[in-house]
This record gives sequence, C-alpha cells and structure tokens, in this order.
Amino acid sequence: MDGPTSSSSLRRANPRAGWSIAFGLLSLAAVPVGIVLARETRLVTLVNSAGSVVVAILLGFTAIVLSRRARERVQITLGRARGERAARLGRALGLLGVLVGATAALAIGFYGLLAVFAD
Repeated sequence: MDGPTSSSSLRRANPRAGWSIAFGLLSLAAVPVGIVLARETRLVTLVNSAGSVVVAILLGFTAIVLSRRARERVQITLGRARGERAARLGRALGLLGVLVGATAALAIGFYGLLAVFAD
C-alpha cells in the first residue's frame, strides 16, 4: 500500500468553511450597500432599501448553517478535514450579519411607526 488510504492522516479540504466566511461577509455588507444605493440613486429610497435587511438576515443564516456543517465534517473526519477556524469565523460573521440585519429592521420599523403617528 504505497498510496494514501482512507485512514491516512492527509488533511482534506472543507469548502463549506470557506463559503461560510464568504456568506458571512456578504451578510455584513448587505445593509451598508442598501444604504449607499439609497443615498446615491434616486430610484431607491432609504425605506425601499429595506430589502437589504432581508438579504442580510438570509445570508447570515446561510453562513451559520454552512459553518455548522463544516464543523460537523471536521468532527466526523476526526479533525482530518481542515477549516475549523474558518468555520468559527464564518459563524461569527454570519451571526454579526443577522444582528446587523435585525438592528436595521428595528430601525426601519420604528421609522415606520414614527411616520404613521406623526400625521
């Protein structure tokens, strides 16, 4: 047996960990992109950019799920699969993205309440 076997100590790639970081970064960028888009174009208002809040929350949850699956793969392979740190970072970024999205949703909700009761 000259080649690697299934029980060899070769480290395998874990693409879900990398994708969790990518989705986490995208979730963090979604709300600021919506704000900049509302500021720079006349087609989108700040209230209309609320779609970026939904995008941020969905991308954040996707990052969290990918991170969980990446960490499960590390555990299943008994540490032979790489990406435990990347999965943790992806989870943290996804969680921050969800929190930014929730905060923006609260801000838009209170703005809507103020607009209703101001009249």
